[in-house]
Amino acid sequence: MALKPDRIELLTDVSFFMNTTAERGGVVSVAVSGGSGVAMDDASAVVAYAADPSGAKPLGLLMNDVVNLDLTRQHINWHKDEVQVGGKVTLLRQGQVTTNYIVSGATPSAGADAYVGASGYLGTSSTNAVKVGQFLSQKDADGYAKVSVNL
Repeated sequence: MALKPDRIELLTDVSFFMNTTAERGGVVSVAVSGGSGVAMDDASAVVAYAADPSGAKPLGLLMNDVVNLDLTRQHINWHKDEVQVGGKVTLLRQGQVTTNYIVSGATPSAGADAYVGASGYLGTSSTNAVKVGQFLSQKDADGYAKVSVNL
């Protein structure tokens, strides 16, 4: 689990699809840009975790687990907020969450800027990365930190 349940969701977006499996809690970026205006059902508006933060265009923090299930044998676990691969995902644009999706070795502290890192992880290094918010705490014993997201 990459997100704890204590969160404040001020602004979310449901206009993008995700075509790969992913765990919630990281920052997703534009994978394929498509659509214009209010193209809510444009299948080419796709997000993904960017392998390299250099040049990434972050859109929000992923709030759903994206799974690849055989839906003829089992159903999606709605209580875990799962979404089937290729479905629409919820992105947090403004709010705060407690996540462990933090770059290994990063030591965030309250007030430090949060930047998108490789594979959607949050980091403290601004080198070739876009600021996505601010850390509101340091990591706890389980590796979770509170983060304010503002995109």
